[in-house]
Amino acid sequence: ARKKIVEDLKEQGFLVKTEPIKHNVGACYRCGTIVEPRVSKQWFVKMKPLAEPALRAVKEGKIKFVPERFAKIYYHWMENIKDWCISRQLWWGHRIPAWYCQDCGETVVARETPHVCPKCGSSHLEQDPDTLDTWFSSALWPFSTLGWPDETPDYDYFYPTNTLVTAYDIIFFWVARMIFSALEQTGEVPFHTVFIHGLVRDEQGRKMSKSLGNGIDPLKIIDQYGADALRFMLATGNSPGNDMRFSKDKVEASRNFANKIWNAARFILMNLKGRNVPNCLPDTLQMEDKWIVDSFNNTAKDVTENLEHFELGIAVQKLHDFLWDEFCDWYIEISKIRLNSGNEKLAVDTCQVLVWVMSSTMQLMHPFMPFITEEIWQALPHDGESIMISKWPEYSGMHSFPKETAEMRKIMDAVRAVRNRRSEMNVPPSRRTHLYIATPDEKTFIAGIPIFKRLAWANEVRTGASFDMDKAVTIVTPDAKLFIPTDELVDRKAEIARLTKELESAKKQYATAEAKLDNKNFIAKAPQNVVDGVRNNAAKLSEHIYLIESSIKDMQ
Repeated sequence: ARKKIVEDLKEQGFLVKTEPIKHNVGACYRCGTIVEPRVSKQWFVKMKPLAEPALRAVKEGKIKFVPERFAKIYYHWMENIKDWCISRQLWWGHRIPAWYCQDCGETVVARETPHVCPKCGSSHLEQDPDTLDTWFSSALWPFSTLGWPDETPDYDYFYPTNTLVTAYDIIFFWVARMIFSALEQTGEVPFHTVFIHGLVRDEQGRKMSKSLGNGIDPLKIIDQYGADALRFMLATGNSPGNDMRFSKDKVEASRNFANKIWNAARFILMNLKGRNVPNCLPDTLQMEDKWIVDSFNNTAKDVTENLEHFELGIAVQKLHDFLWDEFCDWYIEISKIRLNSGNEKLAVDTCQVLVWVMSSTMQLMHPFMPFITEEIWQALPHDGESIMISKWPEYSGMHSFPKETAEMRKIMDAVRAVRNRRSEMNVPPSRRTHLYIATPDEKTFIAGIPIFKRLAWANEVRTGASFDMDKAVTIVTPDAKLFIPTDELVDRKAEIARLTKELESAKKQYATAEAKLDNKNFIAKAPQNVVDGVRNNAAKLSEHIYLIESSIKDMQ
């Protein structure tokens, strides 16, 4: 068209000159053909009468945005509303419900297909070839999917809906249009809450687009890592209203978490063989049972509150921490003591706790990992057809055991301290030792002796108010002072030599860091983050030097 117009202007003597000019030229995103603007007749919706009640609905609190800041975008659009062009020159979509009489030119807009022109009686009517804007059709979604305009049982029960979940880039295109369409067509708001999430961007923070070629095919990710892993990763990175970056490393971490859950379930199912284990807590609970039940109880409460406030990322992190750090790493390991004790009653009680906690946690996890949770829930003793329609776990005062939880935390702190000290001294788990525990709370630590033997690699544990230990490694926690005979841990001479060498290296590094911090030019010219990094490193080195010196002193 551009070349043809130039030719026509030249032929008629209207062309002064031609010259190339750089400017933005619209092109079809599919084939690249230049799009030529053309003035034509279009259908519009007059927006002022529709925008006013839609604006009031949000300002009066009938609809709220989460986070609230996104209501400002809505207000901006609705307060500066322009009439809406709803006709589109596309092959697919709902046809414009307008017909034109070919004899008298009358325009007929009707709900049903007209057969006769109401003005001249002609039957030569042709429908407008254009389609409705896709957002016009989408605006009807909250009620049209429920049978509207008929008053169906679904419409009566589900409408108005509760929450719309969508991204901030279509607040006007979709959210606003659903609101004013619903008010106009049904007289009611379509939903009470609009939860706005961010966009999923690529690893460089760019918006995914066809032109950049940086889009992610979710089906390929699902084939490689599983649907649950992808879903969990997206929930983990979710912060209301904020964008997130897609990362395969994070998907892989979510896949590893799913594997952890699966292996925990396999362990439980393996121990259920040959045993009749109901899905309920036993009448008698040990200290560690009460701790894990209390921990789950609080997790259920927190996760429910997080979901009610649309804090999906926080909710999944709490579930991850409970399942991995507490249930798998602690309770399952402790349960092995009792399952292998030879006491069948104790073993069955332990299985009941394992089943109850695992099954209940799968219910909390189900919105985030629907497939693995259904599979595990079905395999465990359960009531009902599907986890999807099972009762959501709720906080219960009957499952609150703060005293036993506090006692268990004391034991866990002590076990961690022993393990950390052994790790610092490079002592392998295969080397078992005597462990002496001096504590004013002897009753609690006596109850934890089996745990110390298994998880702190002790072959004998003694408790008391105090111990006079010579040549022993000392480990201090807020509730106890623990001693391990040095000769049982390491070759003292070889370990002192190794630590002395490590101490010399740490002191050299510390001296270098301190020299930089004493240099006024470095402090003045180096970026603040570099200075902070050196200062933090110096603090860590100082702590490391103190620990090494303490270790050497303990061995001498």
